[in-house]
Amino acid sequence: MPLPAIPRRVKIGDAAAFAGTTPRAIRHYHAIGLLPEPERGSDDRRRYGYDDMVRLLWIRAMADAGVSLDDVRAAFEDTSGIERSLARLEESLASKAAAVEAQRAAVHRLREVGSPLGLLSPLVTGRLRGLPPGALRSGDLDTLLVTERVFGPLGAAVQADRFIVLATHPELRAEEDRLTEAEAALDDTVSPDDPRVEDLAAQRCAHETALAAAIEASGLEEALDALLDQEDEHPGEEEGEPRMSPMEAIGKMPYDFSPARVRYEERVLALLHSADQDGDTDPRTPRTC
Repeated sequence: MPLPAIPRRVKIGDAAAFAGTTPRAIRHYHAIGLLPEPERGSDDRRRYGYDDMVRLLWIRAMADAGVSLDDVRAAFEDTSGIERSLARLEESLASKAAAVEAQRAAVHRLREVGSPLGLLSPLVTGRLRGLPPGALRSGDLDTLLVTERVFGPLGAAVQADRFIVLATHPELRAEEDRLTEAEAALDDTVSPDDPRVEDLAAQRCAHETALAAAIEASGLEEALDALLDQEDEHPGEEEGEPRMSPMEAIGKMPYDFSPARVRYEERVLALLHSADQDGDTDPRTPRTC
C-alpha cells in the first residue's frame, strides 16, 4: 500500500491543524520565545519541520494540562522546573476542586431547603429546618446573613435560637415588632440626650432578657451546648478566606444610624452587659443592629 505524500516541511495552517491549535496561537508562541521561529520558504512563509512540530505538541500537551505558558518555557529551559510548576498546579487544582465541591453542596442545600434559607451555612440551616414555612421573615434571614458575616456560622447558629423563639411565641414577636418600630423612629430629629433613648434601651434590655428566658425554657440551649462542644472538637473547619474581626466587620457595615440611634445601641449593650454580670441574660447570643 503506497504512503500518502509526506511533506518535508509544512505551512503554519497545517502545523496548527495537526497540533490542534490555531495559527494565531503559534504566532504568539513565537512572540514570547516559546517556539523558535522556523525557516521561511522562497515565498517568505514559515515552514515547520519535524522538531518544530514535536516542540509544538509538547507545548500543547502541557497547556492542555493547565501548565501556564511561562512555566512551559521554564520547563524547556530547566527540566527540574516542571516539577515545581506541576506541584503549584496540583495545589491550585485541589483548591479549585474544593471550591467546586462547596458550590455543589450549596446548590444541593438550596434545592433541598429552598432560597434564601439555603444560602446560609449548613450550621444555621440545620437549626432552622424544623420551622414551618413562612415562620421566618425576610428580615430575620437578612439579620442572620449579616450575623454570619460578622460572627461566623457559629455566631449565626447561636442567633438562630432567637428567631426560633420569635417564630413560636407570638407575644414576643409582637414586642419585637413594637421595639423595632420605636427604634426606627430614633431619627435625626431626636436628640441623643432625649429621655426616650434611655427608656427604649431599658425596654429592649427587658425584651432580650425575656427572649433569653424563653430560649432556656424551650431546651434550645441544650442543643446549643452540643453544637458548641462539636465545634470545640473540630477546630479550624471553617478556615478559608481571611476573616475580619467582628469589630472590623461592624465598622464596614452601613446602617445610617442617627446620633440618637447610636446612643441607644450603646446603652442597650451597656445594659445587657450589666444584666449579664447579674446572670440574667445569655452572653453567647450575638446581637447585630
